[in-house]
Amino acid sequence: MSGEPNFLDVNIMGREYRVACTPEERDALLAAVDLVDGKMRDIAQRTKNTIAERVAVMAALNIAHEHLSAPGDQPAAGFSEAVASSETKRRIESMGARLDAVLAPQQQLEL
Repeated sequence: MSGEPNFLDVNIMGREYRVACTPEERDALLAAVDLVDGKMRDIAQRTKNTIAERVAVMAALNIAHEHLSAPGDQPAAGFSEAVASSETKRRIESMGARLDAVLAPQQQLEL
């Protein structure tokens, strides 16, 4: 029966995840996995950070920022104009610093 969820095993940054997915959504899900995996690997390499949770949050923020800054496909009219690019970058960097502070003790435990 079409539309019933199947499960698809995907790999993101070396970790395997099982995701519910209909056959019709499979190609889009695989494209999303490629996007997220690539973004996370890029951030991990640039920041030299291996804490998956922090890398995932930073990737999510970057993807959301790129989506909200894309011309034309705006979820709310004028949203990207209301938030200056430099302010957005400053907020993302601030969030990253707060994540570093919170996750630092966990990183020591993983060593």
